[in-house]
Amino acid sequence: MIRIAPGAALDEGDLIETFVRASGPGGQNVNKLSTAVELRFDIRNAPSIDEDIKERLVKLAGRRLTLEGVIVIFAQKHRTQEMNRADARERLFELIRQAAKRPIIRRPTRPTLASKKRRVESKVRRGGIKGLRGRPSSDD
Repeated sequence: MIRIAPGAALDEGDLIETFVRASGPGGQNVNKLSTAVELRFDIRNAPSIDEDIKERLVKLAGRRLTLEGVIVIFAQKHRTQEMNRADARERLFELIRQAAKRPIIRRPTRPTLASKKRRVESKVRRGGIKGLRGRPSSDD
């Protein structure tokens, strides 16, 4: 069991990794070795993740989520299979950590009486300044 965040843990069996040939760095190894990693994680069938975290995870996953509810992460940044595997896992874990954070609910507040008075005073002051910009009167 891999503990990621409170209410979120993964079993090694929940992660499906397939290795394919990468198109990135690696020189001649690109043509010979399967260094890229495709990591799949089925959200709907993960019993060790809370339901509210699953809901937020579905929203955060975006286009990485398939219609079947599987998150697919493709890693090919590094030259070795081990580093790409670690990169894909860390990206999945970071996504789950973000989903584990509960959003802060905004409670609307009302402006205080003093702030209302300050606002009106500044508007009156600004209006007075603008009133002085007019043409001089012909009372001379």
